[in-house]
Amino acid sequence: QVQLVESGGGLVQAGGSLRLSCAASGVTFGAYIMNWFRQAPGKEREFVASIDVSGGSTAYTDSVKGRFTISRDNAKNTAYLQMNTLKPEDTAVYYCRAAYAVRPTIYYWGQGTQVTISS
Repeated sequence: QVQLVESGGGLVQAGGSLRLSCAASGVTFGAYIMNWFRQAPGKEREFVASIDVSGGSTAYTDSVKGRFTISRDNAKNTAYLQMNTLKPEDTAVYYCRAAYAVRPTIYYWGQGTQVTISS
């Protein structure tokens, strides 16, 4: 079955960095657009970043542009989110999502990883 497993979350001080990983299994990884979303307490889940199947095209929400970098390694079936210059407002549960490129209505979610930024 399809599994997306996020890792790399934790507690860091403002200004610090974290790298999240999303390891996929049960899917042809190279056929899926990979996304990162986040959900802060009391807020709706929001889009953070996206990368196309080849890794040649990325997109970010405005609040993380210049600080976060999404990447993927198709040989390792893994997507990454490098987060630098972290701010307290980045505190959230971070989820990865794999969306089938030829039919994006087919998608899968990971279980999430907690990121907490202290001021």
